[in-house]
Amino acid sequence: MKHTRHTRPATVAVLATTAALVLSACGSEDPSTGTDGADGDLTPVTLQLQWVAQAQFAGYYAALDQGYYEEEGLDVTIQEAGTDTVPIDVLAAGEADYAISWVPKVLGSIEQGTEVTNVAQIFERSGTLQIAFADAGIDGPEDLAGKNVGSWGYGNEWELFAGMQSAGVDPTGDVSLVQQAFDMNGFLAGDIDAAQAMTYNEYAQVLETVNPDTGELYQPEDLTVIDWNDVGTAMLQDAVWADAARLADDEEYAETTVRFVKASLKGWVYARDNAQEAADVVTASGSTLGTSHQLWQTNEVNKLVWPSTSGIGTINADQWEQTVDIAMSTANETGATIITTEPPTTAYSNDYVEQAIAELEDEGVDVLGTDFAPIEVTLNEGGA
Repeated sequence: MKHTRHTRPATVAVLATTAALVLSACGSEDPSTGTDGADGDLTPVTLQLQWVAQAQFAGYYAALDQGYYEEEGLDVTIQEAGTDTVPIDVLAAGEADYAISWVPKVLGSIEQGTEVTNVAQIFERSGTLQIAFADAGIDGPEDLAGKNVGSWGYGNEWELFAGMQSAGVDPTGDVSLVQQAFDMNGFLAGDIDAAQAMTYNEYAQVLETVNPDTGELYQPEDLTVIDWNDVGTAMLQDAVWADAARLADDEEYAETTVRFVKASLKGWVYARDNAQEAADVVTASGSTLGTSHQLWQTNEVNKLVWPSTSGIGTINADQWEQTVDIAMSTANETGATIITTEPPTTAYSNDYVEQAIAELEDEGVDVLGTDFAPIEVTLNEGGA
């Protein structure tokens, strides 16, 4: 899971740090850093995740494991999140150099005065679903009327509310909203007719559960899925955020941002082309998820990234505008919207990712993944 609550962050222990760069005694110049190999030091960088170690973040762990950060002269520490961690608050407090967070959640922080910039939009598609059992008669958001509808809240609800709004369903009167825990227990118990689920996590949790009617695991045909990408209310999710003031005032930080984004994108390319190996890397990093669940998650996250329309990490204007429009026009059950005015121009920039992509293309790296095809993953009970 990857959900964060909007309270003061509690930074958790560091997960992993790259080893020191081994350089030859001859002191030749390192081409990736432009520093003298014998004397040059790696630039320390801390990345704040949005949740604990899992394949949602496979690209960053792969970049660490494969030495891509080292190649760019970076000593990267990946910092996990806890239940009360707000990644953008950690970034704004100077306790991390970069942070991973969903765009709609950060838009609210920006309107409240937090100065951060989206420098790489890793997930091009939304991974949020609303799932129901096939016999519930729920095939689209219009069918949610009169149903018990699960909502996580904490900034995870906006696509659901926008979807209901687009279908003419009033979330304050036409449905019974259920405060959904960050699991599928309420859904499996029958207390929720349509539950929130991420493609790469909670949806799999259901498919890893034994159907008491058959004695076998639940199958996709036992469920119906509302995909907000299909409905037209998808919002941008995992992105790399940087400190906007530092980008403007600190040339070294701006250059580091290009190098960090470049290595991270290369890590996501590795995860695309080596799903099993990437899943294994995340498991080795300390993730507690089961083996089949980890691979499922890697595969599903790859679908959110690949194929890329304009090159991995590029912020596409139409998708950004859709996210902003929903953030300004959709109200939740309290009547609140995420933001009330357009975000500043500093809310996102393609400058850093475009430079990173250009360098990767010069190295022959496929940044579009046009021929990407997901693998087949067999889930085991409990995700084992």
